[in-house]
Amino acid sequence: MDRSLSKAERTRKFIIESTAEIFNKKGYAGTSMSDLTEATGLTKGSIYGNFENKEEVALAVFDYNSEKVKNLISEQISRAASYHDKLMVYAKVYKNVTKGFITQGGCPILNTAIEADDTHNLLKDRAAKAVIKWKKSITDLIEGGVAAGEFKQDIEIPRTALSIIALIEGAVMISRVTNDLGAMDKILKTVEAVIDELKVA
Repeated sequence: MDRSLSKAERTRKFIIESTAEIFNKKGYAGTSMSDLTEATGLTKGSIYGNFENKEEVALAVFDYNSEKVKNLISEQISRAASYHDKLMVYAKVYKNVTKGFITQGGCPILNTAIEADDTHNLLKDRAAKAVIKWKKSITDLIEGGVAAGEFKQDIEIPRTALSIIALIEGAVMISRVTNDLGAMDKILKTVEAVIDELKVA
């Protein structure tokens, strides 16, 4: 337990970590207050003493789950030698996301975006911002590769960045809804082919 945090901060952190898997698996609508009290061992009053409502817990959990994925990607990107290998990190990490090795229940961005599309504007906005940041990260890597002479000069960078994201999230969705990890592997080969195609011959 991190003693540098106040008791209230430690309690909030405990609630977020204890309910992260539930929200990611069941979604906002599917997660009940009894789920939260059961996961944390706290009363409804204790939870609402630290969060204004269930939506605020869900937002904090989304940040926590997406940060776990983002931190792993950043760590692996920092160790990759080439821009090509840095881009390939996304395919590798999201394969593990689908298998539940990083966040139980799949990709928090996809899960939240699908559920919150027409029902929860705050959650939808949080997922949209995560996608925009993701696009910028990929764009920056491609631009870096072009500047370094590793990638071709005539790449349509925004289109390529969005295509990589769409392929990865589509792979996550298809593999989970069909319960077929083989589908993930097949689609990720397309992601790898897209990234390979960026390289200067």
